[in-house]
Amino acid sequence: MTRLLLAVCLLLGSSALTAQAADKPNIIIFLADDLGYADIGVNGCKDIPTPHVDAIAKNGVRFTDGYAAHPVCSPSRAALMSGMYQHRFGFEHNSGPERYAAPNFGMPRDVPSLAEKLQAAGYATGMVGKWHVGFKEGLRPHERGFDFHFGFLSGARSYYPDNPRENDPLIRNGEVVKGEKEYLTDAFARESVDFISRSKDKPYFLYVAFNAVHSPLEATGKYEARLPHITDKKRKTYAGMLSALDDAVGRVMAKVRELGQEENTLVFFYSDNGGPTPETSSRNDPLRGFKGQMFEGGIRVPFVMQWKGKIPAGQTYREPVMGFDCHATALAAANVDVSLRETNERSRSDRATLDGVNLLPFVTSFNPQPQARNDGASASEAEDPRLRLRVKRPHEQLFWRAGPQHAARVGDWKLVDTRTAAPMLFNLKDDIGEQHDLAASHPDKLKELQAAFAEWEKGTQPAKWVRQDQRNAEPGGKLKSDAGTGATPRRTPNAARIDEAFKNADKNNDGKLSRDEYPQPGVFNAVDANKDGFATLEEVRAYFRNRQSNNPKE
Repeated sequence: MTRLLLAVCLLLGSSALTAQAADKPNIIIFLADDLGYADIGVNGCKDIPTPHVDAIAKNGVRFTDGYAAHPVCSPSRAALMSGMYQHRFGFEHNSGPERYAAPNFGMPRDVPSLAEKLQAAGYATGMVGKWHVGFKEGLRPHERGFDFHFGFLSGARSYYPDNPRENDPLIRNGEVVKGEKEYLTDAFARESVDFISRSKDKPYFLYVAFNAVHSPLEATGKYEARLPHITDKKRKTYAGMLSALDDAVGRVMAKVRELGQEENTLVFFYSDNGGPTPETSSRNDPLRGFKGQMFEGGIRVPFVMQWKGKIPAGQTYREPVMGFDCHATALAAANVDVSLRETNERSRSDRATLDGVNLLPFVTSFNPQPQARNDGASASEAEDPRLRLRVKRPHEQLFWRAGPQHAARVGDWKLVDTRTAAPMLFNLKDDIGEQHDLAASHPDKLKELQAAFAEWEKGTQPAKWVRQDQRNAEPGGKLKSDAGTGATPRRTPNAARIDEAFKNADKNNDGKLSRDEYPQPGVFNAVDANKDGFATLEEVRAYFRNRQSNNPKE
């Protein structure tokens, strides 16, 4: 009888634990940095194998129209952590280096982070990698809901931890790490696996925020040696960095499988923005543009998700989704009440309401079929028009804004306004590469999207800072008097200063500056006179000549 009672108790206890586990699945978010749309195998990459990232798509769903919330790093990450448009709290620009950043840079304390919400729901919470949404005390990862953090706070740093020229330290829970020797992406994999091992007895949330494949281009011989078929030096180094990232994803997922947790783990992978092709050799095919731009190449990114046993495998989902949907989906999977309301009922001052949408109903309510479109997928995929999603799309409208430029997507229509040229209108269903501007032939549709953007913008705040570095700010974050914000007029640099500044900014020595390299991205469109995505020395000189002629006081 005693043995029978013991067996019954064990069975009941096991059932209770199983029910609890199902009620609160583990959650892993992998976030790549500057990864191009066509840089993973399932999106058409041929020269760099990414088997572990591809496996997430094959085990679950690939989103062809997955977007980042901003075309550069920091605001996009703030959208993920907040679950909403970062513009609702004035987070619109990158910081620049920490030592020059605006004093108010960061996600404010009254905007709860995903980690804080899951921590309150009983999750062990860990973050490994690049933070970039707050430097000051009270705004760092271990102070924003993460039980554990290993990584760095800034926007970019060397992949070699002992690089003597590196000014941004690695930290562990706020304390500087000394003695780290591993290539940084490998170290992030190690720390992620260790966190899972320590947290295996309770539900956990792991946020792996890679700095790969952001510049600087640095890879170890181990990874470059895998790719003898790539002869271009820049592409080979980039490929090695991406191979290391893919290995890191594989190591984390192997640990999940080793612990028998894969069917109780929700996994996301996407990139914080599109690839900066000229700088790193990333590829955004077949999209137009790259990081920093509102064309699809700047904001449409690799985006995959799996939850074995819950999300049917092998899906291709073609409606628009956004990075902040990972936030809402994670909370829904964890049974955390997010008190979602319809957009038209939102109080514009209410920071507790999410813009993100739970994606689970959209990927579990239909039978997936391969579909053919010019988005990098296999040419053998064929669409079955009889099978359609039985619920409405996650987003009828999506919006982006970065200083003077903005974009809106409404259905298949896309508005792109660079503010330095006439607004452009594209139909993405027929023109994924945004080659045919339909603004002149569809003026009513253009006005419709412009009105939608204007209405969305009413619920946003002005940018609370600009990107700051040594050119416009002092150490500590005070703007220089000639930075265009104070009473002292800006000085127009002489030819020698322009040439020297150009040379210093041209990190890859290719004789031209990408938007990412240009010290003041907000005026890049005005400098790039021929709109080829680069600023040459002659264009920079012409910009300053024109500025001086238009304002004789300068």
